[in-house]
Amino acid sequence: MEMSTQNQKPAARNAAPKPGAIKEDRHFVTALARGLEVLACFRSGEKTLGNQEIAQRCKLPKSTVSRLTYTLTKLGYLIQLEDSGKYRLGTATLSLGSAMLAKLDVRQIARPLMQELADATRTMVSLGTRDRLSMIYVENCRSASALTLALDVGSRIPVALTAMGRSWLAVISERERQDFMERVEELDELAWPEIRQAIDRSLEDYRNLGVTCSFGDWQKDVNAIARAFHPGGGLPPMAINCGGPSYTVSREHLINEVRPRLIETVHRLEAALMR
Repeated sequence: MEMSTQNQKPAARNAAPKPGAIKEDRHFVTALARGLEVLACFRSGEKTLGNQEIAQRCKLPKSTVSRLTYTLTKLGYLIQLEDSGKYRLGTATLSLGSAMLAKLDVRQIARPLMQELADATRTMVSLGTRDRLSMIYVENCRSASALTLALDVGSRIPVALTAMGRSWLAVISERERQDFMERVEELDELAWPEIRQAIDRSLEDYRNLGVTCSFGDWQKDVNAIARAFHPGGGLPPMAINCGGPSYTVSREHLINEVRPRLIETVHRLEAALMR
């Protein structure tokens, strides 16, 4: 488990595709992309955002954002609060997410295996997939005896700093990995050397241990390990992580006891998905 936080480092924030690539694609609808950017900038734990905050996150003129939020409000994807003038996600957005989750068969197959793993290891077990520079949780299972912090389906965690994200990096192609890392470097050049070293160590861990690790790398009081897999059916790579607060889930417990169970669980899930 790796908890969401409002103090997220710059390397973890969402970023749009590279401008150069967009300009070369005549089929790319910029207005649609900007509208989706507005919706994507609402993060887990945040209820409302104003036009100025949205403009800063999307790197768009406030006048453009005002037109986008007006349109999205008319369509039901945003709701404007009368007292503050700020916006929150509307029910139309909820219906899109609910429809996607309902059709995600891997989630239904994975849940009993994840719950069994959570109960056996006294950790929180989560299933996630990548969305830009974040991993987004699509399923969570908690042990009754595990001490965990608030985190649920829909929460986002940074790819570059977390075990789940690093395991995704370990199974994608070299070209895709390089493109991703360039985008992270562009967001925070000063922090990049340290982030790059941690990613390289994680890739080595994946080769040697079969999992990636994050022991206080993102949040000092959180430990986690993760393993990625290809779910098939045209879906992108996904990952399962196990973790919890460092004062209850130690590095030794994760490596020595949880790691073999996590690897076995992912193998069982892969076998079930092939049936």
